[in-house]
This record gives sequence, structure tokens and C-alpha cells, in this order.
Amino acid sequence: MIPFSPPRIDEKTIASVTEALKSGWITTGPKTMLFEDNLANFLETDQIVCLNSATAGMQLILNWLGIKEGDEVIVPAYTYCATANVVIHRGATPILVDVNADFNISVDAIRKSITPRTKAIISVDIAGMPVDYDLIKELIESPEIKALFSPNTKIQKKIGRIMMISDAAHSIGAKYKGQFTGHQADMSSYSFHAVKNLTTAEGGAVMFNIADKFDHAEIKRQFKVSSLHGQTKDALSKSKIGAWQYDVVEAGFKCNMTDLQAAIGLVELERYKGTLEKRKAIFDAYSEAFSKYDWANIPVYETADKTTSYHLYLLRINNSTEEQRNEIIQRIGEKQVAVNVHYLPIPMLTFYKNRGFDIKDFPQTFENYKCEISLPVYYDLTNQHVETVINAVIESVEDVIS
Repeated sequence: MIPFSPPRIDEKTIASVTEALKSGWITTGPKTMLFEDNLANFLETDQIVCLNSATAGMQLILNWLGIKEGDEVIVPAYTYCATANVVIHRGATPILVDVNADFNISVDAIRKSITPRTKAIISVDIAGMPVDYDLIKELIESPEIKALFSPNTKIQKKIGRIMMISDAAHSIGAKYKGQFTGHQADMSSYSFHAVKNLTTAEGGAVMFNIADKFDHAEIKRQFKVSSLHGQTKDALSKSKIGAWQYDVVEAGFKCNMTDLQAAIGLVELERYKGTLEKRKAIFDAYSEAFSKYDWANIPVYETADKTTSYHLYLLRINNSTEEQRNEIIQRIGEKQVAVNVHYLPIPMLTFYKNRGFDIKDFPQTFENYKCEISLPVYYDLTNQHVETVINAVIESVEDVIS
């Protein structure tokens, strides 16, 4: 069976984790700090804070921004539930909007959904392909939209407009107009989950991009405190002789990254350039093979302004119904190839349906979803495996829709 997306665990990874275990330091410590520094260098930025997930990153961002009940946060209907769940956790209202044919959030839909209650937009780089950052920034900086903005906190007043947050869970290493994702939104949250291009088993990180208004080092310090229940000292700081005393200055969260996670991330980051090159080669092989077929809607993963991180290969089957897509997936599986669907749209999830959302209000979201199949993409996928996937897809599609 060809799996969908297994992590790359080899002797180098095992040695790095073993080193951390033998050091006796397994919670947040020197390896986490080194990973933060190396990640900041890779992304060409000044400050990165590492956490236990991208979800935690978005939670801390909304917490820092002061999002509360009565506030609205705009979220694409086509994303994983975490993007909207973090808004719910703040007691605020997620405002779902439709996406474009390229899966990314529609700027026109954003414009129509902005009200005086709108405090933030969370865009999502689906599959690793950056959103239209400049168009979103142009919208939220426009005089008529800024005039609608009604800040409730000192931080919101200092920002002076709707905050632009990037759910960059898929897009570490992707580029927009020559810069890595993270340099466009006010804050961006990356994921290092087990199936991501760069993994720490579970994990995430936040990158800051508001140095014109705030001190990034101070924000990082605040996020560190918030990630440890509001405690002013982490375990490494308290381990120094006579430094046991600490305070708790807020009712924070518990979402710090551990050195065991960072040990994996340090290895992954060191070889990430090669990982991206391998994933690109797989994308190119799929596209070359499927371009011969009229039923194949091949994903765009490179444009003049954008380069993906090659996280997900979102193949769509032209003119397929949802039922036909599901049958195709079943047949591909019977050929010993694991595929997936990204994602079941938020309005189709029971929790959100019960809140009044209806997929009929998001036609492009459903159009993208009903015929989408995500194909295996990972470092250890061999050329022979790629050929097996290609043949399984072609045979299964033509059996169902011919």
C-alpha cells in the first residue's frame, strides 16, 4: 500500500531525538530556542516563537489582539476547522466567506462581509499556495474600510485597521513576490504537524510582521508567557541556581513546544530545501501525466508572483459529482494507493451547520470540494510509486466517468 503522507523518520532524526533524551532536557529548552533561531534565519525574519501547533499560534494571536464576544473574524469556508474553531474559542463570531477557483479566499467576498464588528481576517494558504496578499492589504488599508473599523483595545487602536492574520499551516517555504510567506500578513501561524512538509511530530510557530508599530522581541516574550499559563519564567529559566521564583500575570494557555519536538524540527529544517525540490519533482510528474486528459483539472502551483510549498497536490476531476469522486477514491484505494480530500468545507460540518451555515451559500467552495482528490506527496515516494499513483488514478477515473 502506498500511504498518503508518512513522516520522514530516519537515523538522523532518531539520533537528534536520542540526543535530546540523553541530555535530560525534554520540555522547552535549548533545542527549542535553537530551532526558533534557525527558523527565523531560514525565513529571513527577526523573531519566531515555537508552540505545540499552528492552532495554538492562532489562539495566541487572537488572545493578544483582544478578540472577544461581539467581534467578528472573517474566515474562508474552504479550510480545516481549526481556522474557525479558534474564533469560537474566543467567544467571537466566525464570518465564513467563499473562495476562488484556486481554493484561496475571495477578496470580493471579504469586502462584502466587513462590518464595524470585523476585527481580523484569517486567510489560508490552501495546499501551500499563497493567497492574494496585496489585494487583501489594499482592501483593509482603503479609506472606506478603515473608516468602518471600530477598535476595542489599545492594540487594535495601534494597528488602526482590521488585522491580517495568515493561517500559513501549509505554506512554510512558499513565496509571494520573492519573499517567504510570513512577510505579508501582520502575523502568520505555521504548522509542523506529522503530515506537514516540515514536521516536529506536532508543533507550530508564529512569525511577526508588525515591526513598524510593535517591538517583535516584546511580542515574542508575551507569547511565551501566554503559552505557559501566564507564567513569567519557563522551566529553563527556573533551573538556574536561585532562580526558582516566578509570577503568573495572566490566565494563559499551555501550548509550548518541547525539545523533543524541536530535535525533529532541527533535522527537518536543515534539509528542507531538498525536501521542497523533491516535492516539486512529484508535482511536476503528476502534472505532466494528467495534462493529457480532459477530465483532469491540474492545480496551479507556480505563477509570476507565487510559488507553493508543494504541500498538497489538489487534483480535481472535471464534471465529477461528489458521488463519482467518492467512487473514484474507493477504486484508487482498491489499487493499494491512499489518497485524501482537503477539506470537508466548514459549512458541511455538523457543528457549523447547527450554527446556521449552509454550503449552498458558498457555491465555489462546494464546486472545488466535490471533485477534489489529494494525491500522495512525500520525500520517500519513489518514481515507481509515482507511476503507480498515476496509473491508479487514470484507471479509476476512466472506469467511473467514461
